[in-house]
Amino acid sequence: MILLSRRSLLAVAAVVDIAIHARPVPVAAKALAARHNLPPRHLETLLQSLVRANVLKGVRGPKGGYELARERRRISVGEIVRAALNDPEEDARLGGKSALVDSVVAPLVTKASSELIALLDSTTVEDLCREAHAKLVFGNQRAAADFTI
Repeated sequence: MILLSRRSLLAVAAVVDIAIHARPVPVAAKALAARHNLPPRHLETLLQSLVRANVLKGVRGPKGGYELARERRRISVGEIVRAALNDPEEDARLGGKSALVDSVVAPLVTKASSELIALLDSTTVEDLCREAHAKLVFGNQRAAADFTI
């Protein structure tokens, strides 16, 4: 059972993919969408959410695309998930009031969510990049070093 939305999982995958492939040029949304079998239009809104959260940086122009806004060791998975879930309109669309949800279900889910987010906050994009390389997710390709001077 997966506790995170598909949008959150795709956000984490997109950031890790960009961390691995964004050197020396940014990753185009079309290339990213093709690697993950997604329509580019669907992915673009997610990428823009990550730009607004200062996880990614958008680069304009013919060789534009997306790159990390900070070093990958300074971006936590929890931060990415929070950026992907930050859609206040979604809750408003559901509407309604439920005593059962408010007094029984929501407190349980809130506690579980807090524990999950704590684990995700302790995991960085760097950790996931290392695991992706160890499992040869993108073949034998080696990522460029991630550093800032």
